Amino acid sequence: MQDGERTSVVRGALQRIGSFLVTLALTFLGLTAVTFLISRLTKIDPVLAIVGDKASNEVYQRTFVALGLDQPVIVQYGAYLKRLLSGDFGVSVLTAQPVLSDLVRVFPATFELATIATIIGVLVGVPAGVIAGARKGRWPDHLVRVVGLFGYSVPVFWLGLVGLFVFYGKLGWVSGTGRLDIFYEDIVTPHTGVILIDSAVAGEWQIFGNAFGHLILPAGILGYYSLAYVARMTRSFMIDQLSQEYVTAARIKGRSFWGAVWLHAFPNILVPLITVIGLSYASLLEGAVLTETVFAWPGLGLYITRALFNSDMNAVLGGTVLVGAVFIGVNLFCDLLYKVFDPRLRNA
Repeated sequence: MQDGERTSVVRGALQRIGSFLVTLALTFLGLTAVTFLISRLTKIDPVLAIVGDKASNEVYQRTFVALGLDQPVIVQYGAYLKRLLSGDFGVSVLTAQPVLSDLVRVFPATFELATIATIIGVLVGVPAGVIAGARKGRWPDHLVRVVGLFGYSVPVFWLGLVGLFVFYGKLGWVSGTGRLDIFYEDIVTPHTGVILIDSAVAGEWQIFGNAFGHLILPAGILGYYSLAYVARMTRSFMIDQLSQEYVTAARIKGRSFWGAVWLHAFPNILVPLITVIGLSYASLLEGAVLTETVFAWPGLGLYITRALFNSDMNAVLGGTVLVGAVFIGVNLFCDLLYKVFDPRLRNA
């Protein structure tokens, strides 16, 4: 490679990195601005959440000024952004702990639940969608569409309650609510916060089994909803690709039908499919509020819900910012995967 070509490559790489950092900064700035503005437009009074409704007017006014609420909104936002960049999310009124510590504590539970649910959705939903698209109008297609329609139509809280009643209350196949039975709590040191990993590393297989028993039902229910979405989109992508001329050409050259489906059509739906899976995963990571509430799952969704009901705006803001950061991170990861599966995008 000549010096001029090398310089051009380096310049291009620096431009892409610079563009990436600017996009990331603007996205984060917009996220925090919108979140902060919404928190100020709500009717929840953060001062009353701290001092209580029986506090004197003098105490109320002193706290009001101490929180900086007497300043213009733009000044308040600047102060909030400065604290945020230094890792200060404020203190939760509900737990009396720093919000950042609370988020570090609760997010692994949601991560564990969402990851298992997404794995279920992908492992079942992608093959089901491919088969439905390849057999359009036949019984496999009708079956996948009915299963998907049921997943979209049934409220998740109802399915969770029915699941608990049948599989826990009647059949005893799974454990109840929460992440662990009380007997097993605080035995394993939470290195990662993910019970399955921590218990496996510690060799506590009884705790691993108990955690899996608690996890399988809520993860299965969320996985079913993920499956319905992934299967539906995979079917649509596959139907579109199977109508393309390159598939017909592959069949004429002697490729079998399923060979054309998996070796020719399927690779061409990977890029849009990555987007679908990424959005599904991010939506679960933001906190499956109803599922976590029904199963008393101590994750991000339940944390934000309790904070909102208790007017704990520091916790609500911190949780919302974390949700936005998750979406940004998942989208950036999907962008990297695009370049892995589509060579045309590697120099973009």
